[in-house]
Amino acid sequence: MRQNTRSRRWPRLRPLGRKERRSLWTALLFLSPWLVGFLVFTLYPMVASLIYSLTNFNGLVSTRVAWYSNYAELFQDPKFWKSLGNTAYMVLFSVVITLFFSFICALLLNFKVRGQSIYRVLFYLPSIIPTVASTMLWIWILKPDNGVLSALLGLFGLESPNWFLDPNWSKPALILLGLWGTGGTIVIYLAGLQEVPQSLLEAAELDGAGWWQRLRHITIPMVSPITLFNLITGVIGTFQYFSQAYVFAKFASVGKASITLGAPLQSTLFYSVYLYQRFFEFRWGYASAMAWILFLIILVCTLLLLRVSRDSTYYAG
Repeated sequence: MRQNTRSRRWPRLRPLGRKERRSLWTALLFLSPWLVGFLVFTLYPMVASLIYSLTNFNGLVSTRVAWYSNYAELFQDPKFWKSLGNTAYMVLFSVVITLFFSFICALLLNFKVRGQSIYRVLFYLPSIIPTVASTMLWIWILKPDNGVLSALLGLFGLESPNWFLDPNWSKPALILLGLWGTGGTIVIYLAGLQEVPQSLLEAAELDGAGWWQRLRHITIPMVSPITLFNLITGVIGTFQYFSQAYVFAKFASVGKASITLGAPLQSTLFYSVYLYQRFFEFRWGYASAMAWILFLIILVCTLLLLRVSRDSTYYAG
């Protein structure tokens, strides 16, 4: 009886037949591009960066094993905390404003009006423009002396702020720039809105519920999984904010011998920008330590968002 019980718990794996082995090798052959790409471009860089973070590697040789000294130096670096604070500002404000703006646009685009498909295309097109090109376009719009926004504000007797030299306006300028490329988030919200059961909305309307009550008690809860997805992806992407800040710093450093990353006055020195700066100062071990700290921060934030939203996210299943 004891042997029979063991055999039922741990069944023996029979050897694969010739046809099954051929199917397995065929499947591995089709998976090989992804497997090679994952091993070479993802797993190896991760393992290498973890090793580099424990050494004094400068890109060519490692003079000594640093162990945790890179991490200790990192937490004593004022620029590290400055970059982390700037990034946290963008995560708190940019992600929330982007989600709100995208949801409102998706609601408007969900109305059945003439030319609906044209409006949807117009809202989505800016999101496929290259980041550098769209950033340069908005820099031209935000120029305080002869920019488009300055001219529009001048019609109302208002003066345009100096977006490039005033540290109080540099991050709001980047947030405003980011709203230009929210087409992907809008499309995801729009897909979620079209999955809201019309029967629920019609039943609520028959019961006397107004548009605000239907929006608050039916539409918003039904698209809460979409909101959670956009929130998590937005947080992850904003923690890695780089391209717009780099191009912005180039124009904020006009008249200087070289680009001052984080200009003006380190107000745009975001975490990825500072990591990039350290990397090209041949502090590869230090930059690798920063990368792993960023990985842990993103991991903790993602798990925290999933835990907090567990009771407020509706899933039909």
